[in-house]
Amino acid sequence: MPMKTSMKTWIVTLFLLAAAAAMAGCRNTAAGFGKDVENAGEKIQEKVN
Repeated sequence: MPMKTSMKTWIVTLFLLAAAAAMAGCRNTAAGFGKDVENAGEKIQEKVN
């Protein structure tokens, strides 16, 4: 029985590490997207004024 629990623990740990790595990559992408939107908004304001 302990072997099954140990395997389940490893699988959960690996899944959590993979999810954390994926979220770390998304943070940079979201920040870049936000900057792009901000720049687009500034350009639109320049054209309107």
